[in-house]
Amino acid sequence: MSLPPDNYHQLQTILDSVADGVFTVDNDMLITSFNRAAEDLTGFTRAQALGQPCCEIFRTNVCFDKCPVRQALASNSNITNREVDLLDRNNREIPISVNASVLRNRCGEAIGGVETFRDLSQVHALTREVEHHFSFQNMISRNPQMQQLFDILPDIACSDVTALIQGDSGTGKELFAQALHNLSYRKDKPLVVINCGALPEQLLEAEIFGVRKGAYTGAVADRAGRLSAAEGGTLFLDEIGDLPLPLQVKLLRVLENNEYQALGSDDNRRADVRFIAATHRDLSMQVAQNNFRQDLFYRLNVITIKIPSLSERSEDIPLLLEIGLKKFCAKYGKKIRSFSPQAMEYLLQHPYEGNIRELLNIVERAVILCREQQIELEQLPFNSASSSVRDRQQQLTHPELLQLLERYRGNKKLVANHLGINRTTLWRWIKKYHID
Repeated sequence: MSLPPDNYHQLQTILDSVADGVFTVDNDMLITSFNRAAEDLTGFTRAQALGQPCCEIFRTNVCFDKCPVRQALASNSNITNREVDLLDRNNREIPISVNASVLRNRCGEAIGGVETFRDLSQVHALTREVEHHFSFQNMISRNPQMQQLFDILPDIACSDVTALIQGDSGTGKELFAQALHNLSYRKDKPLVVINCGALPEQLLEAEIFGVRKGAYTGAVADRAGRLSAAEGGTLFLDEIGDLPLPLQVKLLRVLENNEYQALGSDDNRRADVRFIAATHRDLSMQVAQNNFRQDLFYRLNVITIKIPSLSERSEDIPLLLEIGLKKFCAKYGKKIRSFSPQAMEYLLQHPYEGNIRELLNIVERAVILCREQQIELEQLPFNSASSSVRDRQQQLTHPELLQLLERYRGNKKLVANHLGINRTTLWRWIKKYHID
């Protein structure tokens, strides 16, 4: 369908005033209009573009398998906020956001498609700048409390004093230990890690201090422990709150005079090691309950680093989601651009009781399951993690439902998704409990 010259020029003037790139194609995917912003972004002039196949001018990484215009025509629906890469006339790669719709005549018949696109280069550059500004030693945060920790870590690292890192599971205590080691003069020596809650007492003692042949059944040869392996470097005792009381005595001796004995040996050995300990437990409460030695607690508690939970630094969630998406796309060879608005809203509201570890697990699962360029709500694991509807009907109480409604700020769709039920069922429960 052609327009009278006056109408065509009027339409072209309107399109040229639009800041986003706009072009239209006919049913054969030949370009029928091309605005000034499209010229600026692609490097092709309107004269060069008109009448040419779309894929020869608007060259993207999805032209031949997931063309937004073809998908809009096939599904008879709009394609919105699709992030793709465009190659301009000089073969420069430009990230853009694309929208596509069906173009119809007055009779409602499809006569082609219209595509609008926006340059995301500045947005991506700003994201990289933000990540750089708020990053420190493989950690990232814009939270003031975390920024304060980043500021003092180099000073703590310069000393040999024992540091105690406290924080809930999944907050990244091991990253802080790694940072302290990397910033210290011991950085060229080993950082050796041992989880104090992972082994029974006898094996743990042998693992830390080493063992002499015949010390116990199965000890068929002398074996050096983690203390020996960390010589000159750093020994990171993770979950120190789970260390058995007898081993606490032996550890205290090392901290006080740098001497220790291997299991089954009477020979004293020297240890040139910097100690870093971490726990999710309240050690002062452990001391009060006689589960942890007070003298060891004081020896460990010279400098304490308290890491806030993710719920206390919710402003970091978008940054962490973006970093997680990039990380796992690279790991699995995916080209997923973003989260859908619904998925992002859900992720921003999620409580993350497992902190950063839970967030990254959620993103990794979603990347594995996602087949498109955008992660949708159904690829998130909350529904599968919920109890069945029958269990929920039996277990959900009035206070629990109120708590969920408060957590999701009254968004009933998110509450229903969290519970794995439909909104009709949720409305029935709300009515049952007379919740306004």
